[in-house]
Amino acid sequence: MSFGSLGLSDELLKTVEEQGYSTPSPIQIKAIPAVLSQRDVMAVAQTGTGKTASFTLPMLQLLSGDAIPSGAMQRGPSLQAKHVRALVITPTRELAAQVASSVKNYSRHLNIRSGVVFGGVRIEPQISELQGGLHMLVATPGRLIDLYNQQAINFDELEILVLDEADRMLDLGFIDDIRHIQMLLPPKRQTLMFSATFSSEIKLLAKGMLNNPLLIDVATANSTVDKVQQKIHPIDKERKGEVLIHLIKKNKWHQVLVFSRTKHGADSLVLQLEKAGINAASIHANRSQHARTLALDGFRNGKVVVLVATDIASRGIDVSQLPCVVNFDLPYVPEDYVHRIGRTGRAGHSGLAISLFSEDESKQLQSIERLIGHKFKLEIIPGFAPSKKAPVVSSDDDDEYGNFEADTKPQRRGQSQGRGRRGRK
Repeated sequence: MSFGSLGLSDELLKTVEEQGYSTPSPIQIKAIPAVLSQRDVMAVAQTGTGKTASFTLPMLQLLSGDAIPSGAMQRGPSLQAKHVRALVITPTRELAAQVASSVKNYSRHLNIRSGVVFGGVRIEPQISELQGGLHMLVATPGRLIDLYNQQAINFDELEILVLDEADRMLDLGFIDDIRHIQMLLPPKRQTLMFSATFSSEIKLLAKGMLNNPLLIDVATANSTVDKVQQKIHPIDKERKGEVLIHLIKKNKWHQVLVFSRTKHGADSLVLQLEKAGINAASIHANRSQHARTLALDGFRNGKVVVLVATDIASRGIDVSQLPCVVNFDLPYVPEDYVHRIGRTGRAGHSGLAISLFSEDESKQLQSIERLIGHKFKLEIIPGFAPSKKAPVVSSDDDDEYGNFEADTKPQRRGQSQGRGRRGRK
């Protein structure tokens, strides 16, 4: 199947071709026609599946006034001051910036005005950008509410609402903000919800926000990417930094995304890596937006070899053909493991996910194994055997990570567990 068979306009097809895409992904095949028909959609799709284009492309077409179905609501062509016609809400600043960049790229041949707003930067330029009205706005919940309270934005003409990564919205405690924003929007609108899970919490949220939605489930909700080779290495907790440095130098990795459970741990690991002569940077909620942007840009252009991120800050980190992800700490919430390793092995490329496992993380490991339906073999790295013995299989030290083929095919995901944490993004 081609993009041309999905009902997209010539302008959008030209843009897709310029981006180098020829064949739509499964989520795009199902979601694009559904959005064009102006139905509400509840889509379950993991990261790296082309999810952003699956809602961005048809939204841009609807907003530009093309291919309106017979009997459907006609889209208004004009913009009014402070009004927005379509709103995409994301859980983090990085994801907001990524989606906004996709909107800009895909709308290059259309007369579409778009913008992005999030916290951590001055609000005045964002207020100025909203003055002339926007066809599409990408926003994080906290900053969006701040702008509304300052009367800088008007939702009276809103036609389309998208909740991107709705499961992460719940995990980060944004449910109250989402409910508040919902009360501000016109009840007659098209609503699209995208989530990596379809838990009972997501079902409840969808029931209150969507009208007779079409459910699209293109993949097992908890599936880890098929082309990601997953390794679990037991190691004493205090030697994790040492073994990470060993792996980076031995395998000559030039781009590694490392996940830390805490902000302090991320910063401490960066110092240890820098002392070992490895260029590194951290990205987490305590860093300014400017610092986060510089770190991410440096990682993308190759100046930063290791980017150490917390789970909250990692959403929106989209690096083409990222070869390797390392779990320096196992996450407390097992779903985060799936999201973490989903940063590699994207868009059909192979990838490698390494987890450094210490004895105090046994419960986390068991939870991950239950979630993905696969029991890992623990592989000792020669010279770094943990002081306490565990049932392990020694790895081949001659070629630890030469083969990037898949070695797991997880089963269906269970219910996600919200963490109740809240913070303005």
